[in-house]
Amino acid sequence: MRKLSMALLAGVALVGCGGPEAAEQQIPTFEEFQAQAIKDEGDVYVVNGDEAVEGVQGLREYYDNFVANGDVGTAEGGLAVYYVSGRDIKWSATAARNITYCVSSSSFGSRYNTVVSAMNSATAAWEATANVNFVHSSSYDSNCTASQSAVVFDVRQVSGAGYVARAFFPNSSRSARNVLIDTSAFGSSGSWTLTGVLRHELGHTLGFRHEHTRSTSSGCYEDNQWRALTSTYDRASVMHYPQCNGTQTGDLVLTSLDKTGARALYP
Repeated sequence: MRKLSMALLAGVALVGCGGPEAAEQQIPTFEEFQAQAIKDEGDVYVVNGDEAVEGVQGLREYYDNFVANGDVGTAEGGLAVYYVSGRDIKWSATAARNITYCVSSSSFGSRYNTVVSAMNSATAAWEATANVNFVHSSSYDSNCTASQSAVVFDVRQVSGAGYVARAFFPNSSRSARNVLIDTSAFGSSGSWTLTGVLRHELGHTLGFRHEHTRSTSSGCYEDNQWRALTSTYDRASVMHYPQCNGTQTGDLVLTSLDKTGARALYP
């Protein structure tokens, strides 16, 4: 039976989005796994530190996939896209050029301008290398909720969530398409800035998986639902948790391999 970090899989710890490496233990039952998963707002659970899955059924499907394929994932490759049933989970070429979002002025309060600035910088990093375009629809900031259908996703503040920030994948329903930032993100995070954390989270919104899930030697293998986009495994990737045998020692920034992989998915 493989060993894994149950806390990391269930979403208790997040690197690049905060938290020490969890102790390894035997694969839990689904009931144990569910008990450890972060129950977020609405009908959302958070796994792998910062990835949203919807409802108990979604959590069960994730768990079953991991258990059934627990010995898969030893191949190494570069930046990886979420890959399910033979297809990439990504935005269409048209949708990728108009990824609209709002930033909740009411939830962030005095931190609103800080978040707007960090989002501008983080989105610019992906826009500079891939054929994507994030659009801040500021006219909806005063009514920026999970039910705001005028934007693709909302950016809001939460408190005591058990993560520093969490995001979503392109196939999430609108209610789960949120970038949620915990109040802890505004404290001291060592060399990681809020912009760096958001660069990582926005990678998920484009469909990118955690880099470390490609190698069992990382100690943080998650599942086999990924497709490598480059031939080289990048331990310094913006999508790699430093605590998972990573080499990123500064802020979370896009490496040359990240940029190559992003251009391959969004040419």
